[in-house]
Amino acid sequence: MSDFDTRRLAFGDALRRLRVEAGLSGKQFAQRAGWTPSKVSRMETANQSVADSDVVVYCRLTGAGDEVEAELRQELREIRLEAASWKRQLRTGNSARQEYGKQLEQDAERIRLFEIAMVPGLVQTAEYARHMFEAVAVLHQNRLDVAESVERRMARQEVLYRPRTEVQIVCSEAGLRHPIAPPQVMVGQLDRLLALAGMSTLRLAVLPMDVRLSAVPQHGFVIIDDMALVETVNTEMTVTDADDLDRFHRLFDVLLEASLEGPDARAVLQRLIERYSALED
Repeated sequence: MSDFDTRRLAFGDALRRLRVEAGLSGKQFAQRAGWTPSKVSRMETANQSVADSDVVVYCRLTGAGDEVEAELRQELREIRLEAASWKRQLRTGNSARQEYGKQLEQDAERIRLFEIAMVPGLVQTAEYARHMFEAVAVLHQNRLDVAESVERRMARQEVLYRPRTEVQIVCSEAGLRHPIAPPQVMVGQLDRLLALAGMSTLRLAVLPMDVRLSAVPQHGFVIIDDMALVETVNTEMTVTDADDLDRFHRLFDVLLEASLEGPDARAVLQRLIERYSALED
């Protein structure tokens, strides 16, 4: 058993001790919380993820003090960060993370995606994605499952063709200029963006390098309905707080307003294609 699993089990046991010390059976606690008894059992045995609000309920119903509640909530935050770390997520390769992404996106009503240093994953070509996954494996020293990861990333792009899902993607020109792959692959990737720019089910925009912004992005992010995902070098953060989500939406609105669409965006893409084509010679 890993240290992470041991930590999750210890957290569940801490919740169980609070309940037992308050003289409540699992069934009694569930009734007071408005939960099913199975939910109580699964959380206490680490077979179900625990939300911050669940910890608040445990402390309120068991009479635990503010200090105990603060300690438990901090421990839960640290467990979540460890669970989201790339070291843990990519331990068996990148394909599982691609499948998780597909699950998040398949029932989404709206997706808003911005990347600052690369082509966004939902619009990558297979060859561009292959170079990305190879680079990720080198950085994180995870299992190299490039072929499977590329296949699953391509499957995720089905969402681009679904009218019921509103997809807005802002590509940074700086990211498009970053030669993550050889020139011929970059040309193919930019050709792909040119084709996607005319789709009715996708709003694709290019943020030019010389535009002045009222809010400066420090990293890429994606908003999927009522949550945002932010990737850092060592972990992936999930944001669900309403105020924080509003902040992400405001930033995306700024980026989208400053970006080029339609013929202007295609003109930028065409210039970049010519630039990379010249490098092929």
